[in-house]
Parts: sequence; structure tokens; C-alpha cells
Amino acid sequence: MAKRMWTIRTGGDLGASVAEIRQLSGHTQAQLADEAAISRDYLAKLESGRSTKVLEHLLRLLRRMGATITVSFEEPDGTP
Repeated sequence: MAKRMWTIRTGGDLGASVAEIRQLSGHTQAQLADEAAISRDYLAKLESGRSTKVLEHLLRLLRRMGATITVSFEEPDGTP
């Protein structure tokens, strides 16, 4: 299995990683939103980087303290 990693510095980075992982795992926005009990519109907002102010503030605090935030995903066998 291949492992992909994303460095998260902004809400846009986090949204892009969610969108890519969702696609790699074979979910549609509607399916993932339903499984996470959120609206598809909210998921679309997050994936496009239009995240909430709270998320941006938390990420900024973590960066200022020197933290590195990463997201990793183990791709299933056979995924390009």
C-alpha cells in the first residue's frame, strides 16, 4: 500500500486533502457527507477551502507554536 501525506497549513490545505482522500476512497460528496452527518453543501465548502474562522485560528495558533500538522492516507492496493 502506498501512503500519501499532506502538510496542513491552511483551511485550503485541509480541504484539498479531504477532497483528494474522498476521491481516492471512492466516496462521492453526498456519500461522505451522509456518513459524517453533515450537509453536502458544508462538505463542498470545506473541500473548496472556504473553511470556518475557527479552523483558520486553530491552524494559525498551531503554526505559531511550531507545530507541523500532517494528514496521511494509506491507499488501498491497486490505487494509482
